[in-house]
Amino acid sequence: MKVILTSDVKNQGKKGDIVEVSDGYARNMLIKKNLGVEATPKAINDLKLRKQNDDKVAKENLDKAKEFAKEIETWKIETKVKTGEGGKTFGSVSSKEIASAVKEQYGKTIDKKKIVLDEPIKSLGTYEVKLKLHPEVTATMKVHVSEK
Repeated sequence: MKVILTSDVKNQGKKGDIVEVSDGYARNMLIKKNLGVEATPKAINDLKLRKQNDDKVAKENLDKAKEFAKEIETWKIETKVKTGEGGKTFGSVSSKEIASAVKEQYGKTIDKKKIVLDEPIKSLGTYEVKLKLHPEVTATMKVHVSEK
């Protein structure tokens, strides 16, 4: 019997796959536990439509991320930190502080987990900070750290 999996099933396949299994396994395990549905022509057509919609949504998200990346490239974020003798900072500038500075200066909300700091910012100056907006899109913005 052909079954369309509605969730990942170990040793069978991933969600959305059409698999051939024995009738008993399909009726007593997959369909009964809502792990799959019988692969009727209507169900196969619905699956194709759902995949097309998912592809369209994924492409739109990628386009939005690329657009946002172009906007981010023009930004210059200003942050202020307390400093001691010789321009040494107390602590470092974290991704949380950068995210709050972006919200304050540009009105855009950026998740602090998307900000990639190769190493902590521990001195004054201008740094290039990467933002992982999408698995395929990374943007770079300038962060200027100055004295309070």
